[in-house]
Amino acid sequence: MVDIIVITDTIVRPKSYEDASDRVKIHLTPWDLSFLRTEYAQRALIFPKPDPETHMISQLKSSLSAALKIFYPYAGRLVKIDNEDDGTRTFFIDCDGSGVKFVHAEAVTVSVSDVLEPANDYWSEFFPANGVKSWEGVSKSLVAFQVTELKDGVFIGFGYNHLVTDGASVWSFFKTWTEIFSTGREKFPPLSLCGWFLGGVDYPIRVPISETVPSHVNGPVASSLVKKIFRFTSRHVSELKAKANCEVVGSDDNLNISSFQAVLGHMWRSIIRNSDLSPEEVIHCKLAMDIRQRLNPPVEKECFGNMVGLATTTTTVGEMLNNGLGWAALQLNKTVGSQTNEELRRFAENWVKNPKIPNSLVVNNTLIVAGSPRFNVFGNDFGWGKPIAVRGGPGIAGHGKILAYPGTEKGSTEIHTSLWSHVLDKLLADEEFLQHVDVACVKM
Repeated sequence: MVDIIVITDTIVRPKSYEDASDRVKIHLTPWDLSFLRTEYAQRALIFPKPDPETHMISQLKSSLSAALKIFYPYAGRLVKIDNEDDGTRTFFIDCDGSGVKFVHAEAVTVSVSDVLEPANDYWSEFFPANGVKSWEGVSKSLVAFQVTELKDGVFIGFGYNHLVTDGASVWSFFKTWTEIFSTGREKFPPLSLCGWFLGGVDYPIRVPISETVPSHVNGPVASSLVKKIFRFTSRHVSELKAKANCEVVGSDDNLNISSFQAVLGHMWRSIIRNSDLSPEEVIHCKLAMDIRQRLNPPVEKECFGNMVGLATTTTTVGEMLNNGLGWAALQLNKTVGSQTNEELRRFAENWVKNPKIPNSLVVNNTLIVAGSPRFNVFGNDFGWGKPIAVRGGPGIAGHGKILAYPGTEKGSTEIHTSLWSHVLDKLLADEEFLQHVDVACVKM
């Protein structure tokens, strides 16, 4: 166990919040409600240690309060209503200014290098929302923060409820928070909510109570899961993209494979190749993607909310391994392209007729991909230096969970994986896989 001491555990409320009778209610979409049974997503940024004269904690709390005045939904709570007439429940976010959890802790014997090296379970103590499920937002803060002072750095871990926000909105908030802290600026454009964009679908959506009760499904055995970070340099990314596009030239689907699709195709093929699955087994790759600009009319690109849909690519082990990187990346490309306005609205209309909320997003033979190399995670600077690293925390877990982030080098990508130990062992001995990965930067 790591020697960590909690100094304070408090609630930070929005600055100058007034309890208005017309406070905002945010109604939840099928994409929101699909996360009802999942744990809070947790992430962390690791920073250099600031000057002692910075008065870091008091300034972090005051700037967080100012940021919450702008991003007021984070300070709200989930509201659950039982509909006795038909045995259903409805949910919405009440932006009531209740505030967010803020933990200040110290681990003065732990260095930044300690945190960056092994993926030991005890780093979970650096995160503030371990084991918290989305439905618990009725009493727990929708976003929680923990600032842990290390011997030579600062670990800022946070957890967020996917019912109210997605990664794009979270990192936009974080950028605003750091700017308020570093410059004192507090005037920003009003927050633009994504709003109810599903014309023809009534709200609030009524969900059978049986679909909303806590699940008791046993998760994966933690001891057999291993976390690993693979770094793809800008050169590796360019090579994979060129290889994938070269392999699909001349096909009927002569589309442009993106850098991320090429990297993800390489990861997927390599994991499957080392998973000892039968050729006839069906496999899936579920990619969390931003649907803001896929709607017609599109919602604002910067609007606040959870606008994540899971785009699922399905094939068989045999098909995957009998074809090359270009084919795998092309399947991902097709799936992304199929997420049209018509398809998204069809999904929503069908979902409200028969709401199904999964007990777990991670299932057998499935990769779940979250995050994005486009997130500006290293642009968040409180004034004492840019982040040293980004890390994922406890939360949605299981074999095949992947987080994607930009690397510290321009154009590079980091892939954070959670895999069965026997699959990872074979992957680390796979020369075809490793030739496109910076082996020196492969980290636990």
